[in-house]
Amino acid sequence: MQGPRSRNIQERSEEPSESPDIHRLRLLEGFSAAVSERGYASTTIAHIVKHARVSKRTFYEHFADKEECFLALYAEATEIVRKGIEHALRAPAASWEQQLEAGLDAYLSALEQNPALTRACLLEIQAAGPRALELRLRGHAKFATLLREFVERTRKKHPELRPLSGPMATAVVGGIDELLLVNVEASAKSRLTELRETAAELMRAVLVVGR
Repeated sequence: MQGPRSRNIQERSEEPSESPDIHRLRLLEGFSAAVSERGYASTTIAHIVKHARVSKRTFYEHFADKEECFLALYAEATEIVRKGIEHALRAPAASWEQQLEAGLDAYLSALEQNPALTRACLLEIQAAGPRALELRLRGHAKFATLLREFVERTRKKHPELRPLSGPMATAVVGGIDELLLVNVEASAKSRLTELRETAAELMRAVLVVGR
């Protein structure tokens, strides 16, 4: 049981002037840190609020349970990454290959900059239940759509490229994520950005006739 002294210490970690948005951000960051340490199944609300330096009361003001917290984290993180990739794919470049590599760089760099979040969203999402897996599939669909839109734009100037069907786009997105997942699951010391050329080669093999 938590005594008055420990409760007071925990409560003092929350500044009265902090907005609910700041508390929510700290909870999402605390969740990714706790799950990275313990795995989703072993993570409790107590672990999350300890990392976030807020009270359990504050947690329940934002989320019903840890699953809801995870779903919010995954949805917000993937949307930020998606927008970063879209911006990179639309930026001017000397060739479509460079645009593609810029998009891959945006994705891999974002993952590399936050290892705890990356582990949560790539690995632990698989243990978080059917709602989380459904959200992951929707996220993959958004990335596949982004990739198809890039190819459609590019083919207007480079009609020699193969069109990219929906199923093939899904296969490419899934293949790249599996490549990253193997790296993260093995706790490899290599940087995720070092996988860019492998991912780019996969894309070129799909798009370029005769490869």
